[in-house]
Amino acid sequence: MTTAVTTIFQVRGFQCAGCSETLGRSLGRMEGVIRVRADHETGRVEVRFDPARVTEEALRELIEASGFEAR
Repeated sequence: MTTAVTTIFQVRGFQCAGCSETLGRSLGRMEGVIRVRADHETGRVEVRFDPARVTEEALRELIEASGFEAR
């Protein structure tokens, strides 16, 4: 059994709460993602996921494909 991990991205490009909500929903639809917390005020996105089903790089790619910069 794989243990879930949590990673935190600093995201640039959030303009409002709607941006963080939209990105949070997109990440949440990825297979293997357990929980997403996105905060536009801090630019912080915390993702809890199953690394056997999705990679941190795939999460970063989705963030960037959505028009944001992830660190």
